[in-house]
Amino acid sequence: MLKIRYFEESLVEPILHGVVRCPVHLYTGQEAVATGACAALTRSDYVFSTHRSHGHYIAKGGDLKALASEVFCKDTGCSKGRGGSMHLIDPGNGFLGSAPIVGGTISLALGAALACQIRGEENVSVSFFGDGATGEGVLYESMNFAALKRLPLIFICGNNLYSTHLPIDRCRPNNDIFRIGEPFDISSFVVDGNNVLDVYEVARKSVDLCRHSDGPVLIECKTYRIRGHVGPDDNIQGTHTDIRPKDEIELWTQKDPVKRFEGELLESSIITAEDIEIMKVDIRKEVDEAILYAENSPYPQQNELTAYVFKQ
Repeated sequence: MLKIRYFEESLVEPILHGVVRCPVHLYTGQEAVATGACAALTRSDYVFSTHRSHGHYIAKGGDLKALASEVFCKDTGCSKGRGGSMHLIDPGNGFLGSAPIVGGTISLALGAALACQIRGEENVSVSFFGDGATGEGVLYESMNFAALKRLPLIFICGNNLYSTHLPIDRCRPNNDIFRIGEPFDISSFVVDGNNVLDVYEVARKSVDLCRHSDGPVLIECKTYRIRGHVGPDDNIQGTHTDIRPKDEIELWTQKDPVKRFEGELLESSIITAEDIEIMKVDIRKEVDEAILYAENSPYPQQNELTAYVFKQ
């Protein structure tokens, strides 16, 4: 969670100063969802993500330098600088792609789960999406097919209460998203998405179900993004321009999943303050090195503009 948090926050200044030019959807505040879920997976399990994908990529073990370089649109990026922040991939770690189209990778995760079943593999496929994707028809088509075939597929909705800038109660007549799996006879759970241990436990249970042919599973993780929808913040220079109520943001900031887990570790004497400080220093160093690597990497060559459009 710290690695995700430090990486996301390290992008704030480059974005504000125009060094990072592609749209960037920061995952700050939602770290427990990706971390808890991916902790229950193996390297060979598959993950598909969304426009807000850095957290899922990092939690699945994606290369940090390749991620930073892609955000900076450099040739050393995981998509060779052609994709930017929203088009990430790391097949070696089971991260098979992210895309900005809302709900766009749900059917891809479905296909991967079907392939696992056909090949007789025990791999699980995970589809991360936001609450906005629950308004897309492809989600329901995929749930129906996955349930029909009992596929090893876990649908994970990171419900941060807003579809872009529209409150969830303006989008849905019923805000209990986990219940959308019930008509399809899908095992469904709802969990505190800011409690990493709770997310891990339900994810582990879901993975076990899928590995024993008792999938698919739907998990709703209730969480909140601290930063704006896209970019570092909707509140520039102390002016509150965010459409979300200021007191709501402050309330959820107090539920910060990183600080919350840190407090639990200290209170339980599992780790010391000194241990945490050492961890923070090491992770900051790793993140700083990744950002520096990206800054010093070359942009794609102009004569390679059409490269990778077609398979050679």
